[in-house]
Amino acid sequence: MSSSKLEKLLEILQKMESAVLAYSGGVDSTLLLKAMQLSGIKSLAVTGVSETMPEQDFIASKKMAEKTGIEQKIIRTDELRIKNFMNNPLDRCFFCKNELFGKIKKIAEKGGYGFVLDGSNFDDMDDWRPGRKAALKHGVKSPLVEAGLNKKEIRNISKKLKLPAWDKPSSPCLASRFPYGEQITGKALKQVAEAEKFLKSVGFAEFRVRHHGDVARIELKENDFKKLLSSRVRKVVTEKLKSLGYKFISLDLEGFRSGRMNEGLKKASRRTRRA
Repeated sequence: MSSSKLEKLLEILQKMESAVLAYSGGVDSTLLLKAMQLSGIKSLAVTGVSETMPEQDFIASKKMAEKTGIEQKIIRTDELRIKNFMNNPLDRCFFCKNELFGKIKKIAEKGGYGFVLDGSNFDDMDDWRPGRKAALKHGVKSPLVEAGLNKKEIRNISKKLKLPAWDKPSSPCLASRFPYGEQITGKALKQVAEAEKFLKSVGFAEFRVRHHGDVARIELKENDFKKLLSSRVRKVVTEKLKSLGYKFISLDLEGFRSGRMNEGLKKASRRTRRA
């Protein structure tokens, strides 16, 4: 099934002839980048960099673009100048993606590229994704969705193609660490970025540091609880996060769940689509 869907993806791309990819360095957009190389179409990868992008994702995107030989253009996006983004409403992602896709669309038009692409996959169609509205507004295509590829299939194909990102944990933008309604600032984003960078250096692979004012709520896989709660690790993590400005450090006993801040919104989104 995955092989036939890869063939379908390549056919979709070949019909486009030329395209610019909004490239984040994640598993989805990395497979799409590789597929663009395999399809032989005129390609450009554009990566938007701002305070909301984890540093390791930017580094990974550069390495992969170099590996495929596809030109990568780095642009600066200015989400923190957008009031509706900073206020962190339920449709925050729309304003972020609107900023990104608007700039990429201009690059595509200037360079004579026929399409702008993103790495949305079939599973994303059943999630709370206000950013999809921005994609539709700017005419962005989602070839992975068109090919019917879900996350599991994307990982399987990526593994077969020996892509370094095949088993990379999901890494959404740092703004997703804030509860809706809590203002997003450059200072707070830096706190979260530094906290997560430190947890990674300690040896944790899949986690989030949720920002609640002066409280850092750590979400970990349950099998990592014991490691964090060991006296040595607990001490160094507490000291580091407090040095970043947090007054209280907590462990979420329900464990890590990607998209935690969207819980409750997904059901509402599905009801809205059915209405």
